[in-house]
Amino acid sequence: MNVTFRQLRVFADVAELGSMARAAETLHLTPPAVSMQIKELESQVGLPLFDRHGRTVSLSTAGEYFLVHAKRLLAALKEADDAMARLKRVERGLLTIGMVSTAKYFVPHLLARFHEDHPGIDVRLRVVGNREQLVALMQAGEADLTIMGRPPREIATRAEAFAPHPLVFVAPPGHPLLATPQAPVTALAPYGFIAREHGSGTRTAMENFFAEHRFAPHIAMEMSSNETIKQAVIAGLGLSFLSLHTVGLEVKTGLLKVLDIAGAPVMRTWNVVHLGSKVLSPAAEAFRYYVIEQGAAFLRAQDTPLLGGKP
Repeated sequence: MNVTFRQLRVFADVAELGSMARAAETLHLTPPAVSMQIKELESQVGLPLFDRHGRTVSLSTAGEYFLVHAKRLLAALKEADDAMARLKRVERGLLTIGMVSTAKYFVPHLLARFHEDHPGIDVRLRVVGNREQLVALMQAGEADLTIMGRPPREIATRAEAFAPHPLVFVAPPGHPLLATPQAPVTALAPYGFIAREHGSGTRTAMENFFAEHRFAPHIAMEMSSNETIKQAVIAGLGLSFLSLHTVGLEVKTGLLKVLDIAGAPVMRTWNVVHLGSKVLSPAAEAFRYYVIEQGAAFLRAQDTPLLGGKP
């Protein structure tokens, strides 16, 4: 097949976005140009790669198989480009950072500060719902660096802890438990919990905490969105266990309150992670170093007021 990397990039973006028009906006091309690239690629492959549904498209069976190989080829090209950039010792190009949804509350702020010192680096953020999806992203070679809690054990990675990650119990204003300092875990028994889905790092941390205290909470609802959980707690539908970094704005404005539960906050760590076999570009090395050097101080400044002045 006489396939070009340009065609592979167009194909991968259309597959991800499910729309040629949206892919055209991302790639700064016209929709007809994107459509032509896909038609030429399908001609080379000899099979339809997409099923058309009006203005949207979805991968055909052949397209799903081809996407696996396309991503491998694009990842190999990216690694080659990173290696050449390392030899040139320049900080430029594209840096792709993957993160769990909980990290989106602080990583963009770190990136803004980083970009002031490294304006030549273009950054793409890949935010996924939970840890399992982030591991899949890493395995596919679609992220230079990832920001996550527990490093994966199922693949070989290099993980470096850079900041504490407190997880807390939250309630709406006026909740009866707010009047009880250092309430025992058993005091949570009468109340329903709105929990993250299985597979998320937050859910795992919550389950481990309750297992250590031999307590079985009543899970009233399960949701995959931190934002939806916060709104449900504000509405009085239950309590929740969330990263302190996700509730900062709501706590500052009084919409949510942090409960004083014995043994909480539960302290975990944030890690910057990359595949052990991956050669980092100068841009990725620069951001990795920045996160390790600056991440802890930045998050400590955000967290301390929310915990009543306790660092």
